[in-house]
Parts: sequence; structure tokens; C-alpha cells
Amino acid sequence: GGPLDVYVIYPDGRLEIIQLGDNPDAGEVFQAVVPAGTWFGSKPKAESAYSLVGCTVAPGFDFADFELGERAQLLALFPQHQDVIHLLTH
Repeated sequence: GGPLDVYVIYPDGRLEIIQLGDNPDAGEVFQAVVPAGTWFGSKPKAESAYSLVGCTVAPGFDFADFELGERAQLLALFPQHQDVIHLLTH
């Protein structure tokens, strides 16, 4: 697989794009932390057909804390990031 872009939207509206991959010279990192209370999504970089990734959560994951973002909801909260939201939602 190839590198992966992780898009993180913070409650204050800030967008961070983390590039996961094995090429530090290209700005890629091997791992990243997505803070609680943020919205995130990911996709392989344009030059990659697929990416192989894993996700570890701490403390333990509980579905009661999980919320899948709805496109309309996210667009209302973060209209400045409509391109990213359209890219990562249906």
C-alpha cells in the first residue's frame, strides 16, 4: 500500500492533514494520535490505489462513545471545509 492522508477537524474549526507513510523526507509520519472530540477521516494519497493501516484506541473503545459524522451535520458545523467533507462522506 501507499501513504494515507488523515484529515482531522478540531472543535474550533481548525483542519489538520496528517500524512501517514514511510517517507519522513516527504513529511510522512509512521503514526499519529487523533484527539478525542475531533472529527476525522482518511483516504489514500492520490498516487496510491490503497493503504494498509491499523487503529489502536486508548482507553478501551466503547461504541457508546462512537459517532459517525453525517454530511449535512458536518457541513453545518464546518462550512469552510466543505471540500474535505464532500470527499470523505456520502
